[in-house]
Amino acid sequence: MTTDVPDEAEELLTSEPLVAHLGTCRDGKPHVAPVWYRYDDGVVEVAIAGRKLANVRENPRVALSVQKDEGGRARWGASIRGTATVIDDEDEAGEVLKRINRKYDADDDAWSENTPVRIDVGSVDYWTYDDE
Repeated sequence: MTTDVPDEAEELLTSEPLVAHLGTCRDGKPHVAPVWYRYDDGVVEVAIAGRKLANVRENPRVALSVQKDEGGRARWGASIRGTATVIDDEDEAGEVLKRINRKYDADDDAWSENTPVRIDVGSVDYWTYDDE
């Protein structure tokens, strides 16, 4: 089940190909790593491998942080909390990888060793910074 994400937050999350930081849980401790992401209508898609994937399989509660900077100054940011589901179906996984790669202008088969994960958004906080 997803929550309503404010229109302004959706516009920010879909505005450009920024790097996000995915927070998972490892042995009761936070584990954070940079990832490419794609947001659409209350769902975040990421592609991960290794420790991050193992963490999600053990505990699907995750957080994602995205921030836009210009010249070293923060312009906006968002924190998303949700529940992750590993996409094991090969056909669906391939489509998710293509969508993520296309957002970042990468070849469709880039990072094909990664496993896609769908994050159903439970809550989102976002903020913008005014010009000073």
